[in-house]
Amino acid sequence: MTTMPRRLLIEQGGPGHRGPALPRCDVPTRPVTEHLRGARLRAELRLPEVSEPEVVRHFVELSTLNHHIDRGLYPLGSCTMKHNPKINDEIAGLAGFALAHPLGDDAANQGALRVIRELEKALAAISGFAAVSTQPAAGAQGEMTGLLMIRAHHRARGEGETRRRVIVPDSAHGTNPASVHLVGYETVVIPSEAHATVDLDALRGALDERAAAVMLTVPNTLGLFEPRIREITALAHAAGAQVYMDGANMNALVGLVRPGDLGFDVMHINLHKTFSTPHGGGGPGAGPVAVAAHLEPYLPAPRVVERDGRYALDEDRPRSIGRVHSFHGNFGILLRALVYVSTLGPEGLRAVSRTAILNANYLMRRLAGRYDLPHPEHCMHEFVLSGRGLKRHGVKTLDVAKRLLDFGVHAPTVYFPLIVDEALMIEPTETETLDRLDHFAAAMERIADEAAANPQTLLDAPHTTPVGRLDEARAARELKLHWASSGAARPAAAPASARG
Repeated sequence: MTTMPRRLLIEQGGPGHRGPALPRCDVPTRPVTEHLRGARLRAELRLPEVSEPEVVRHFVELSTLNHHIDRGLYPLGSCTMKHNPKINDEIAGLAGFALAHPLGDDAANQGALRVIRELEKALAAISGFAAVSTQPAAGAQGEMTGLLMIRAHHRARGEGETRRRVIVPDSAHGTNPASVHLVGYETVVIPSEAHATVDLDALRGALDERAAAVMLTVPNTLGLFEPRIREITALAHAAGAQVYMDGANMNALVGLVRPGDLGFDVMHINLHKTFSTPHGGGGPGAGPVAVAAHLEPYLPAPRVVERDGRYALDEDRPRSIGRVHSFHGNFGILLRALVYVSTLGPEGLRAVSRTAILNANYLMRRLAGRYDLPHPEHCMHEFVLSGRGLKRHGVKTLDVAKRLLDFGVHAPTVYFPLIVDEALMIEPTETETLDRLDHFAAAMERIADEAAANPQTLLDAPHTTPVGRLDEARAARELKLHWASSGAARPAAAPASARG
């Protein structure tokens, strides 16, 4: 594969290249010290001197180098990479919202406070819980917040020193045990039974006076609903433990099942998954936490309250676990989620879940004959295949993932859950058309054929991307985290057309 070398922004432009000039300042200015004067500061920081076209072209080019949801299908299991409606971005960009300042007083932020309160009420109704806080900035932080509230609950009952264990199944998301450790608890892992759901005997054996909570993902990480979920939550409560639901897979439940009705005490909701707000690239995300009535006093402070038609932040929360975010959540994400919920309404949200389930089952049945299907039961919004049958051709799941990029498709989640050998965890979401589902299925079928007929094609993949197959072990050991000049000469002066 031959590609033109791409340069960093600092390697482009030259002296005199600049963008549009700002108007002359019409307010009094304050000089900075000599050390920080513009020319000297620019020289010390080695900032690039580039024209506006150079900047625009550079970042547009970067946007085409990586795969993202606006380029093609992104069937990343458990991550719910669905299309983000652009109208949500437009509304979030309105000046009254985009310029709202978190340090403004309540009177100045009535619109923003109402957005938060309305979203909290909507999420409470959807999830079946008594109250919601939008403070947590991500799903993992939502887990931590929920566990802190569970810890506060046990301490209030005089059991804080006794109950320090959290039970999680072996198919749990990796953030679950990490969050358990973060709050000072101990993780107890229990095995799954033959159908990959919770082993009730193992659960009974782990539930004792030391159990603080049971953490479950519903549907589980194989896309299967827990058929005995009410029995599981009842067993936990009988032992004095709370039950936490990881809401990562809520996209299969919205409008169909309310977790609060299943006996859960607390859950987090990934707005950037279920409610179609920007996801990936490091954020921002949002992980609101919903709780049953007995945990409501422990929600993070302050709380948005409504009094006589006005909204305010209530700091008088003596039993609260305190703040978990500098302000009140990632507001732009909260706003986008409220627009999404309001636009679809109850019937639209139910259609989202049903379509996500239909799409996943369609793909699962079509691909079951070409890849191993460890659990053939009807799935919810995602399913897990296994590439172990390809090993006889010298091909691994990783090779399938790399080859998919040549078809304009991002890889599914691979090698997770750990209980499935050579796992391919696939979630098509509801926003993909039948045409795109068929394109993905055809690519997977062709890859299975290539594995048998010409495995080297997969071992050398990807073939069409800006960067080919990397030595990932070497890349991890020999990180290059800063720019080093290639020694290429930069223009001595800008042509007239590039100057301001």
